[in-house]
Amino acid sequence: MPAFQSFFTDHGDHFMPFPENTPTPDDLPSLSAAEIAALPVELLAILQREIDERLKRDKAAKTRFDAGLAVRYATRATDERQAAGKDTGTVRFDDGDFTVVADLPKRVDWDQDRLADMVARIRDAGDDPAEYVDLSFRVLERKYAAWPEAIRQGFEPARTVRPGTLKVEILAQGPTSEPPHHQRRPAAGRAARHQGLHLREKWNWENFPPVDPRS
Repeated sequence: MPAFQSFFTDHGDHFMPFPENTPTPDDLPSLSAAEIAALPVELLAILQREIDERLKRDKAAKTRFDAGLAVRYATRATDERQAAGKDTGTVRFDDGDFTVVADLPKRVDWDQDRLADMVARIRDAGDDPAEYVDLSFRVLERKYAAWPEAIRQGFEPARTVRPGTLKVEILAQGPTSEPPHHQRRPAAGRAARHQGLHLREKWNWENFPPVDPRS
């Protein structure tokens, strides 16, 4: 038996080393970051995979659902906007006992070359372009890295490097990143949870040995 399995009750099923009362993605909002960090790495890998799969399903469902709403209400919303004398914005209309709020945002694009020409003309006329447009400058990092050292040194005082958000991915060691079968929840268990059969009332934290997240 792998060492990590000895932390949990042996149910006699090699496909379920974790008992049914271990945390699931639905339980995570009620846990502290420290409690999540103290979970065994095998369980963290399972939770990460389940969360990623759920996000993919939810994103696909949202895309398809929004497409269905557009098919049902796009024409009606267009008619309502035309009646109100506007091309974009929010309109409200009834569908049975419900009020439908359809919002078509206004998106404006400006031709950058023409704006640059206008800024030059304003400056040549002795006016301040900042009174008319917001000016900003940026340097692509790949271009900065390709510059000669002398040019980079001139720009260095204007450059600030800040770390982004840490992203952690837990991968199974071996030829594939798929969790081994003995480290995955049984499909039946997931189906039971989706049907509202809450088989886990509260997990026993004594089953989880102390883990130092720094180790």
